[in-house]
Amino acid sequence: MLTRPVIGLSADLKHIKPHNYHCVGDKYVRAIVGAANAVPVMLPALTDGITAEEILAMVDGIVLTGSYANIHPAHYGGGDPFEGSPLDPARDSANLRLIPTALGAGVPVFGVCRGLQEINVALGGTLHQKVHEQPGFNYHLEDATKDLESQYEPAHTVYLSEGGLLASLADSLEQSVNSLHGQGIDRLADDLTVEARAGDGLIEGFRVNGAAEFALAVQWHPEWKPHIHPFYAATWRAFGMACRKRAAKRNG
Repeated sequence: MLTRPVIGLSADLKHIKPHNYHCVGDKYVRAIVGAANAVPVMLPALTDGITAEEILAMVDGIVLTGSYANIHPAHYGGGDPFEGSPLDPARDSANLRLIPTALGAGVPVFGVCRGLQEINVALGGTLHQKVHEQPGFNYHLEDATKDLESQYEPAHTVYLSEGGLLASLADSLEQSVNSLHGQGIDRLADDLTVEARAGDGLIEGFRVNGAAEFALAVQWHPEWKPHIHPFYAATWRAFGMACRKRAAKRNG
C-alpha cells in the first residue's frame, strides 16, 4: 500500500512525428517526488472515454503544469489567436473540464504558469494573449537567446498579499521569482483572490475562494530547482501536506 499521496500532473498533447504523445516535463515529476514528497502520475490530455470523476478518484491532488502552448482565446472570449500562437486544444478541453470538478470535490490543486491561466479561464476570467504588448506591463517572457539555466534565474520581484497563503509560506512579502510567460491575467475570475503581483501590477498568484483544500496558482515556475529556492520549496511542501491529508481520508 502506498504511504505517500498520489499527485496527478496534467499532460500536453504533442505531435512528435509521426505520432501524438501525452507529455509531462521532467522538472514537474522531480518536484513532486523531491519537494512535495509524493508519487507523480500523468493525467492524459483526454476527454473521450474517461471522466474527470474517474481521474480524481485515483489521485490526492493535481498539478496543472506549465506549457509552451497557449490557451485558445475562444475559451475566454478573446477573439482569434495571434499568428503563430502555439495551441493545445486537447489540453484545453481536458483541463477546463477537470478544474471545476476537482475544486468541487475538494481535491488540492496547484496551478503553475499555464495552470494559473487555466484556472482563471475555467472560472470565468480572461487573459492577455501578449502581456508585453499591453500598456503599462513589462516584458515577462524568457530570453530565448540564453541557456536554460539563465532563463530560469530570478527575473523580477513579486509582492505577496499580506495575510495570504503565499505570505504565510515566505520570510518576506517581497520574493524574487523567474518569469517565462507571454500570456497573463486580464480580468481575474470572481471566485479568486490575489496572492501576488509583479511590480507592474500583473497578477502573479491567486487562491480559490472558499476552496475546501489547498487551491493556489502562481505565474512563475516553482518546480525549477526548489532545493535551492526556499520560497519555491515551501509552496510544494504546503501542497504536499494538503495532498497527504486527502490521502488519509481517501484511504480511510
